[in-house]
Amino acid sequence: TIGDAYMCVGGIPERQEDQTVRVALFCMGVIEAAGAVIVSEERPELGYVNVRVGFHTGSVIASVVGDLNPRYCLFGETVSTASCMESHSEKGKINLSPEANRCLHHQAPGASTTSRGFLNIKGKGRMECFFLDQTSECKSACTSSLITSAFVSSCSSSKNKTLRNFTNESMETDGKC
Repeated sequence: TIGDAYMCVGGIPERQEDQTVRVALFCMGVIEAAGAVIVSEERPELGYVNVRVGFHTGSVIASVVGDLNPRYCLFGETVSTASCMESHSEKGKINLSPEANRCLHHQAPGASTTSRGFLNIKGKGRMECFFLDQTSECKSACTSSLITSAFVSSCSSSKNKTLRNFTNESMETDGKC
């Protein structure tokens, strides 16, 4: 958690060919699930839970921190940029950085996004941001890309992969799509 925000990560501990699509689908699912939760049954006029979502893709450093209460932590500029994408989003919307937008379209060519123009992002300067279109067509494009890449990955993989133990170990990703 980061204050009142939660962060999810795709492609860790091993990079996945469709990690950006997986994160995009997760983001759409979070907004849909939150929107089904009533804020207060005693005060229905308050409506339903609204969340704002943002994501970025890039390199991170991952490590387990702490002896008594170990936590899997991520560090780096990518984490900071992802946080900025969330804080510059709007309720019920998914804000993408230029890198996330590029990777999403690379992995799911049928996905649709809308440019928000250039925003002043604290500590980053002017950055073109995009909203992910949450239409059924966009979800279908992402889902079909996910199924296709999973099939290709399973056909090309000849061995089972196991998760690595990250205790007292760090990992840096390469930031590829």
